[in-house]
Amino acid sequence: MKSSYFDNKNTLGLLFMLPAGVLLLLFLTYPLGLGTWLGFTDAKIGRTGHWIGIENFQFLIGDSVARLSLFNTLFYTIVASVLKFVLGLWLALILNRQLPFKSFIRAIVLLPFIVPTALSAIAFWWIYDSQFSVVSWTLAKMGLIDRYIDFLGEPWLARLSVTAANIWRGVPFVAISLLAGLQTIPPSLYEASSIDGATPWQQFWNVTLPLLTPIIAVVMTFSVLFTFTDFQLIYVLTRGGPLNATHLMATLSFQRGIPGGALGEGAALAMLMVPFLLAAILFSYFGLQRRRWQQGGGDK
Repeated sequence: MKSSYFDNKNTLGLLFMLPAGVLLLLFLTYPLGLGTWLGFTDAKIGRTGHWIGIENFQFLIGDSVARLSLFNTLFYTIVASVLKFVLGLWLALILNRQLPFKSFIRAIVLLPFIVPTALSAIAFWWIYDSQFSVVSWTLAKMGLIDRYIDFLGEPWLARLSVTAANIWRGVPFVAISLLAGLQTIPPSLYEASSIDGATPWQQFWNVTLPLLTPIIAVVMTFSVLFTFTDFQLIYVLTRGGPLNATHLMATLSFQRGIPGGALGEGAALAMLMVPFLLAAILFSYFGLQRRRWQQGGGDK
């Protein structure tokens, strides 16, 4: 009886997941519960808050800076995620070919992702510097500009600059993950389609993409979650400036809650991120339940 109990794959899987589940409950449930409670109070640093209901949320809905941070977060997430997917897929397709020094090239490609975020941000801070920017220096030497570009001093330039930094950091994760998916596709499928006269584009559209879709769903879900909750890159590069043009919901939540002292308001702003994160997770979850995503065919 005991042997048959442990032979059950579902039971065994739950037992293996139990230690990780306990750690997650200890280190995530308490902070999440405390943050939820603080979001409904007027807590300040050094002062216990009192229950005020949804006043923090009502204030944030009418707050122009909070609305701007929502726009910045959505713009940052959508643009960066789309470009990371396009560039990551293109890079994965290249790395999947027979290249000289293939293993070395793959290791180099992964470097931007494994370098600590703060170090990457400091490097981009130098690249974007209004006086010592290597980009502006190069363009000036080529005669394309007559004065250095203030990448982080203009609102839209700053938005695009931090987005580019996030793309540079995130593309390797997407590329390596999709490369792993590409290597699970049987070469016989490409050989059969080639015999049938399929062009490389037709092979990609009808063979590669359908079979890669489950991996794409998982990878892009993580990419969206990482991008939407990004904090370190923005905080080191701009701290939300100029004129709050690069404040994301995560950075504004920290600014209001810790340096600003309004713990309740900061916690409420952080809670407003949850519905967007749940939407991304549910989209991936329900998408993966569909047989056509899992098998590259129609629903059955």
